[in-house]
Amino acid sequence: MTVESTAARSMSRRSGTGGKRATKKTASAQSDAGGQNGTTATTAKRSKSAKKTSAKPASTKTASTKTTKAAKSAKPAKTARASKASTSGKPPAAQRNANGSAGTELVQLLTPEGERVEHPDYAIDLTDEELRGLYRDMVLTRRFDSEATSLQRQGELGLWASLLGQEAAQIGSGRALRDDDYVFPTYREHGVAWCRGVDPTKLLGMFRGVNNGGWDPTVNNFHLYTIVIGSQALHATGYAMGVNLDGADSAVIAYFGDGASSQGDVAEAFTFSAVYNAPVVFFCQNNQWAISEPAERQSRVPIYQRAAGFGFPGVRVDGNDVLACLAVTRAAVERARNGEGPMLVEAFTYRMGAHTTSDDPTRYRRDEERAEWEAKDPITRLRTYLEKDGLADEAFFASVEEESEAMGKHVREAIRTMPDPDTMAIFENVYADGHALVDEERAQFAEYLASFADADSADSAASAGEGR
Repeated sequence: MTVESTAARSMSRRSGTGGKRATKKTASAQSDAGGQNGTTATTAKRSKSAKKTSAKPASTKTASTKTTKAAKSAKPAKTARASKASTSGKPPAAQRNANGSAGTELVQLLTPEGERVEHPDYAIDLTDEELRGLYRDMVLTRRFDSEATSLQRQGELGLWASLLGQEAAQIGSGRALRDDDYVFPTYREHGVAWCRGVDPTKLLGMFRGVNNGGWDPTVNNFHLYTIVIGSQALHATGYAMGVNLDGADSAVIAYFGDGASSQGDVAEAFTFSAVYNAPVVFFCQNNQWAISEPAERQSRVPIYQRAAGFGFPGVRVDGNDVLACLAVTRAAVERARNGEGPMLVEAFTYRMGAHTTSDDPTRYRRDEERAEWEAKDPITRLRTYLEKDGLADEAFFASVEEESEAMGKHVREAIRTMPDPDTMAIFENVYADGHALVDEERAQFAEYLASFADADSADSAASAGEGR
């Protein structure tokens, strides 16, 4: 990864092209072609350089002089660089997965062209009905998401965080969970909520401002949306530590993005989960952009490799491949249930829309970048596979489309008829057994609201008098 000089960054800001330049670097550094990234290219370049050097043996005098200079300077930085330039062909331990495979490998079971491929460590065998179910899940989730975006544009919601492009990561991982597993989401996991059986319209209340989360987390083992970036990783770790103490065999999963991976809360969660061998899976949806900052400014290495520094395995999966996300997450939660501790899954995907409806991605991303990822669309990919292998017919696709239209209508009606909250409800559930200060504040606020009613009554009486 290339880091711009201070002067270059200053110039790019003045010229207004900094975002485009950063985007080009991100696209090249994080290309998922063949599951490779910039690490492999760098290693190959160093290997080639090393071969050129060894082709021409240096004279005894030159070698002796260099050795003497190296001994005198003895700079640790150079020693570190020399060790990095090893040409053994095997990546260092920090860049290897738990199964020993190359750390740059991208787990993929369904190519962007809709071709089914196998992976030696993550096999999956689904029925035709299950495959069609995954397609239906993604289509309905996308329709709900697009409807919510439209409702925000019409003033029905204050804000909305779209999942467009991340359906495979969410549906694949969500369908890998058991009912007794517990989910800690961010504010974008609409697809996971769907898999957990949460009514989609319940997700809209917080964004409309009528509640602080419209569902009971204990009913579906799906925690309320978390707005504070990264804090849910700590909540998940604490819950998982409790699962261990209870002697249960369920697993916990925490969702966060590439931007949240830079938060201290996430690092602390990694530390505690590793030390206490907590049954938690950290699922990072690396959608390339933390609002307007590219992933290259979040980490110097691929995010999944950071798990090695905390003592547990990490793996990178094609986040636009619903089959791979399902297989990898299923393996990760089973590992957690078996007492093998935490695991980090990095779903390498792309946010095709804005960060939220208050964001304008055209200010920092190239149109070509989005077009490149649209060709890897997770829904189109699975549909191509179903059609090629004769696993679904036109009647099935038509029925899913009809169902999505009905969902859109249901969501529109639900949001427009959603009642305003009880104004006094803000004082409820602050303390389990009540509190004198809260009671005092409740009474003061009730008196304040009543003053408006008195004023309205006085105005009405005055108007009536004038009419006579």
